Amino acid sequence: MKKTFFALLLSFTVLSACAQHKTENVFIITLDGFRWQELYTGADENLIGDKDYVENTKELSELFWRDTPEQRRETLMPFFWGVIAKEGQLLGNRNLGSMVNCTNNMWFSYPGYNEILTGKADDERINSNAKIPNPNETILEFANKQSGFEGKVAAFGSWDVFPSIINRERSGIPINAGFEKSTDEPLSEREIFLNRLQDEIPGPWGGVRLDAFTHHFAMEYVKKHAPRLLYISYGETDDFAHDGEYDHYLKSARQTDQFIKELWDYIQSTPQYKDKTTLIITTDHGRGTEPKDKWRGHGRDIHNAGEIWMAAIGPDTPAKGEVKGGQYYQNQVTPTVAELLGLDYQLEGAGKPVKGFIK
Repeated sequence: MKKTFFALLLSFTVLSACAQHKTENVFIITLDGFRWQELYTGADENLIGDKDYVENTKELSELFWRDTPEQRRETLMPFFWGVIAKEGQLLGNRNLGSMVNCTNNMWFSYPGYNEILTGKADDERINSNAKIPNPNETILEFANKQSGFEGKVAAFGSWDVFPSIINRERSGIPINAGFEKSTDEPLSEREIFLNRLQDEIPGPWGGVRLDAFTHHFAMEYVKKHAPRLLYISYGETDDFAHDGEYDHYLKSARQTDQFIKELWDYIQSTPQYKDKTTLIITTDHGRGTEPKDKWRGHGRDIHNAGEIWMAAIGPDTPAKGEVKGGQYYQNQVTPTVAELLGLDYQLEGAGKPVKGFIK
């Protein structure tokens, strides 16, 4: 009887805590390989005028160079600093003692996305970017099996490895990634146009499409199906960095900032989402800093490439802006999502929720 009573008490306590959360929907968003340095200090003075990495240094300086780091970051990421910094939280400004790190030791994409979406690193099995179906269950797959979430989970990514990372065959989650077209019949007029346009505009990379397609396919899906848990991965920043094109890296970052703004504006204008939806935004890995050419790379051999950042905005996240101090980890994303949605996602060795993101 005592065991039954305490079990019921524990269940009631958990349900009561979940009931206090206003969040009913979570959108997880990632910017592939986008450094904390640009997010928090804007354009890098060591790179913005370097003709090895910038085609038109005068134009880029006019676009992104300002006198102070605060002005530069606001120019680069106006939604982050005009909205999230006022209404949400940002972690990972190491200049303020706030640190966010990967717990995986790979410091490249598949291991990072696995850690973000499962809450636990798996260096033994996830140690390459090969298209190997993920043996681990992501929070997306778990949620899709829970009451109230069936058919309300989806993923969109620019990189063509995401069907493997989320394990499309096993999870059964709708995933649109790489150069895949929308097959979400009946197609909207915009989806028909995007399918055609994606064939007509050649992408600069073999396995990563331009982020505009990922974004607009995702927006159409949101309008049609109103998912409760959505994952969007923008990929251009990483590939432009690998190509050594710092100008396009910055321009892509600002465009992604505006994509996120468009999504947030839609959320706040839609009764089903308004004041019920949390965005959690992060990156899969960092990049190098010194010497100068190391910004193009990442991986375990690149110093500081395991340094990342994290942000959140939503009805349960106190408006603290830039958080000073503290150590946070990539493996805390999924536990935070689970707690916000009241999901009993238990994975031995997973990280803990970011308590500061939740009232």
